[in-house]
Amino acid sequence: MTQIYEWLEIVKKYFFPEQINKKRAAIAFSVAFVLSLSFILLFVAPKNFPTGSVVEITSGQSLQSITVNLHDKNIIRSELVFRSLVILFGGEKKVSAGDYLMEEPQGTFFLAKRFVNGQFGIDTTKITIPEGWNIFQIADYLEKNLIQFNKKEFLELARKKEGYLFPDTYFVSGSVNPLEIMDMMENNFLKKISSIQKQILAFKHTEREIITMASILEGEALPKDRNVVAGILWRRLDLGMPLQVDSTFSYINGKNTYELTLEDLKIDSLYNTYKYRGLPPGPISNPGLEAIISAITPIKTKYLYFLTERDGTIHYAKTFEEHKRNKELYLK
Repeated sequence: MTQIYEWLEIVKKYFFPEQINKKRAAIAFSVAFVLSLSFILLFVAPKNFPTGSVVEITSGQSLQSITVNLHDKNIIRSELVFRSLVILFGGEKKVSAGDYLMEEPQGTFFLAKRFVNGQFGIDTTKITIPEGWNIFQIADYLEKNLIQFNKKEFLELARKKEGYLFPDTYFVSGSVNPLEIMDMMENNFLKKISSIQKQILAFKHTEREIITMASILEGEALPKDRNVVAGILWRRLDLGMPLQVDSTFSYINGKNTYELTLEDLKIDSLYNTYKYRGLPPGPISNPGLEAIISAITPIKTKYLYFLTERDGTIHYAKTFEEHKRNKELYLK
């Protein structure tokens, strides 16, 4: 507060001489006081700012808890101002978990933006998760690219989240733990599908069934063909036919279409869509937004069968006899 009064005395001395109207001077002085206070609360760091310290924001920590902690550590001046800015910039639950380096004194305005945008101020690692990767592929990748990453813990946490860990590029601190990465990816999933939530709710299948279908589409077809393939697969389900898709074997034994044998097709697993009708128990990978959209916007055709060449070219058939001819022609 001493800074405010010192500044106001300067403003009064140079801009409000004795001969000016006292009423006008009082109003101007009040305005100057409010502006000065606002400036300090927004842009001036507190005295004894803990320069060089690291603030840890844990996954799921409430905004109230974060705010109190920052105020107690003399990092922000006003709890109300900080909370208001965080909500304004990203919403109450948008503070990014991680370790934040207080390299130099910063005002509340800039700190709020940092916490919302995950600007840790510490060297970060760029990780890129491709569309259609399952949790095992993600775990292998993270183990190779992050220091002391606990792959076993990640897999234990992620098993129930398959399909909901959104494939994207992320920047994470070196000390990030499996739960924080998983929460980051799941929150991104919720953010991405919010734009199509109405279409998902209006579709005749549940969200889990849609995400499961989208994960299959990721492995079965290129983006340009997915709507047609989605129409075929949903139609097979409606007719009570087995899906008979090869992509689910990546979740059983890690094999792709061209590696499968007749013995593989006999494997007793609920993910074996040759042996069991209907969708598998859950997603077989984490699909991107395009695949999810394709799952809820299928194109209806007269086709019931399709096969894919190694270059991604798809050949459709209306009958099983046509499908067998396509196999002879295109799968050598």
